[in-house]
Amino acid sequence: MNWGVFEGLLSGVNKYSTAFGRIWLSLVFIFRLLVYVVATEKVWSDDHKDFDCNTLQPGCTNVCFDHFFPVSHIRLWALQLILVTCPSLLVIMHVAYREAKAQRRRDAGGGSYHCVYPNPGKKRGGLWWTYLLSLIFKASVDMVFLYIFYRFYENYSLPRLVKCELQPCPNVVDCFISRPTEKTIFTLFMVVTTCICVVLNLIEAAYLIGKRCRERLLLSTHQ
Repeated sequence: MNWGVFEGLLSGVNKYSTAFGRIWLSLVFIFRLLVYVVATEKVWSDDHKDFDCNTLQPGCTNVCFDHFFPVSHIRLWALQLILVTCPSLLVIMHVAYREAKAQRRRDAGGGSYHCVYPNPGKKRGGLWWTYLLSLIFKASVDMVFLYIFYRFYENYSLPRLVKCELQPCPNVVDCFISRPTEKTIFTLFMVVTTCICVVLNLIEAAYLIGKRCRERLLLSTHQ
């Protein structure tokens, strides 16, 4: 990973975010991304290798593992982080588009140039809608993944023992999950941080809408 480019992206997101957005970014970077990179992959690296069933029937262990772990936990979390962070990059791209457009008009207009965007990063017009929709999208993605994790890992917990009776297992077999307590703790940590991020996104969206309504109200009273 090119950390210089990544640092530039983070500084750009911080620059155009509100206070709530900066707190959200810190949570995502420190408590979700870094935890994923440093610890989560190691916790789930042995999930298939150490998934043991009390049978020697060929294929039984693989079928049971696929039934209880239809999608890798770490891959789901990686997909969630990608989808959650992409909208923030769209905001940066929108600001860059404004700056490029202003530069083209400046070059074409010369001394008669009229500045359309005195502050390209100010959340007005289309940028306001881009920012608001990015917040709604991020909150929606997190809530969808919370539901997915709940469906795949009931109550967000992993049992020590699961019973499997799928073909080609000869009968009901007992299967044991590797380090279920540790994995449950990390799953709950992910759920808590995701819920906090959802709340921050909704608060920021309400703040933007409330601020815009107040500005419109003040403008109408002065007219």
